[in-house]
Amino acid sequence: MDKLVIKGGIRLKGEVEISGAKNAALPAIAASLLASGKSRLKGVPDLVDVKTMGRLLENLGAGFQYVDSSVEIDTAKIRRFEAPYELVKTMRASVLVLGPLVARFGRARVSLPGGCAIGARPINLHLMGLEKMGAKVRLDKGYVVATAKRLKGAHIYFDIPSVTGTENLMMAASLAKGTTIIDNAAREPEVVNLADILVSMGAKIKGAGESIIVIEGVDELRPFDQYVIPDRIECGTFMAASAITGGDVILKNCRPEHLDAVVLKLKETGVAFEPLSAGIRVIGPDRLEANDLKTMPYPGFPTDMQAQFMALMSVARGTSVIQETIFENRFMHVAELRRMGADISVQAATATVKGVRGLVGADVMATDLRASASLVIAALAAKGKTTIHRLYHLDRGYEKMEEKLRRLGAIVERVR
Repeated sequence: MDKLVIKGGIRLKGEVEISGAKNAALPAIAASLLASGKSRLKGVPDLVDVKTMGRLLENLGAGFQYVDSSVEIDTAKIRRFEAPYELVKTMRASVLVLGPLVARFGRARVSLPGGCAIGARPINLHLMGLEKMGAKVRLDKGYVVATAKRLKGAHIYFDIPSVTGTENLMMAASLAKGTTIIDNAAREPEVVNLADILVSMGAKIKGAGESIIVIEGVDELRPFDQYVIPDRIECGTFMAASAITGGDVILKNCRPEHLDAVVLKLKETGVAFEPLSAGIRVIGPDRLEANDLKTMPYPGFPTDMQAQFMALMSVARGTSVIQETIFENRFMHVAELRRMGADISVQAATATVKGVRGLVGADVMATDLRASASLVIAALAAKGKTTIHRLYHLDRGYEKMEEKLRRLGAIVERVR
């Protein structure tokens, strides 16, 4: 099993290119199931989750090729309609094939999803929406089984905004008969990217990026040839890396408008930003200032940046209070940061972080994707050597992270 060894205390400096967003690529790949023929998706990161989604589509009978950051999917010969446990257990996004399969083929059998152990993340909103659209849904030995002659438009209200729920039902509604309204929909840029791709396929969608999305179903969709947006969480992670090391880093292929809440919060800690034509320059202070944080659905501060921000606050001047409102089990990185000398206490969904003058290298273990990123950030600032174990979590969401860090001057080695 791979591990990452980082020698901390080096100020990052230089340029780095942000990869395409995994969380935009996975639903787009699932959307290819809505049409017969060859679709092409460009700007796709070379990640384990992308390859897992590729194996899932191949298991359904599709052709899948990844070459030079582009994916080509041929869905003309889909012959199976099951997403098996062996593939779904490692990646929650596998559930995104449910809506497209039911919409186009009238049936699907999808294992209940896995992924990072950061909370329950139930798919009840997906199932509720499909049932309102006329599908018959039942659970069978750990699988969701859904059937429908043809889905019908419906008015669907989410108690809480769900990104994958919005994406799954938006895809399903694109081939439904009639008009579907998704009320209290997720507003993330990845949802907008998927809507843009669906529109290029011939779907009729209005309101993506707002709380109410209206989809008028069509009889048939065509394959697409589109790009995925840059990964805003990778961009935010490198912002944090520059900030904690007092660095001076230019992030290319980055859309700062997707990170307004992160940029504003980092500015309050003393980080300076300079907008550029193709990205943004991030300049870290001599020492960060403590600042409170509360995670919220987009456009609020993303839960996927909470762990990275906590790493920053662990060495900031003063005390920070961090509230996690999205997932009930997303403080697993706290114990590992403590091993490096961080002073953090947790009560329910609130962490109190008392900034220390410096962290020290240690052997630590990644517990989920974003927790692994927080440990990398902490290690970059720590005195001595840090070894991060269970690196497969990092590889699920960050493309060649150690290579990008080395280009910025970091001393990072992957040990196989």
